[in-house]
Amino acid sequence: MGSPLTWARYFLTKIRVSFAQSLRSYEVGDIKEKEIYDHVFKNVLKGRLTFKHMIKGTEMTPTFASQGETLLIRSLPRPSPRSVFVGDVVMLKDPQNPETKLVRRIAALEGEEMVSLSAEDEPFKLAPGTCWVLCDNESISPKSVGLQESRDSRSFGPLPLSNIVGRAIYGTRSPVDHGFVVNSDDAMHADSPVLAVELDVEELTTEK
Repeated sequence: MGSPLTWARYFLTKIRVSFAQSLRSYEVGDIKEKEIYDHVFKNVLKGRLTFKHMIKGTEMTPTFASQGETLLIRSLPRPSPRSVFVGDVVMLKDPQNPETKLVRRIAALEGEEMVSLSAEDEPFKLAPGTCWVLCDNESISPKSVGLQESRDSRSFGPLPLSNIVGRAIYGTRSPVDHGFVVNSDDAMHADSPVLAVELDVEELTTEK
């Protein structure tokens, strides 16, 4: 379950996330200002930092199995360039259909210059508060025929960071085929205490 240092890092992470969740709830009007600290306290005591998500399809192969894989997602209530990084696999709300959740990899963050392979497209810099996300499957393009559309920044453009729900940190294909999701070094360091405390492979592989 982890060393005392791991638990200390976990609870510090939990406090930060709980405070961010409470601020977000306050900003959207779900709680009042005087309820923020009570909300933080309850989240620290009872809340989890992770949840399960099932992914299917070829968009993220070979990273994830096309026939289906259960991911452990770490919640990121207020994503920013200090909490998400280039190379991270994130779960996001489709900007064209917010009820749909996608899993994509961050390829660039705000301030980076984007240069297209097409001479018709002008280079541009990503605006503050946005990122560029791509499928891992390089054979899928934004102009693919039929169902094989990219559904990434090549089709819907820069993604607001606020659309990011969380980061994929562990994947399971079966009880004997599972492992860490390879993210940026910064993300894997930040997520290590969360994995040490909350990862339960048996629970992750159990369908509900």
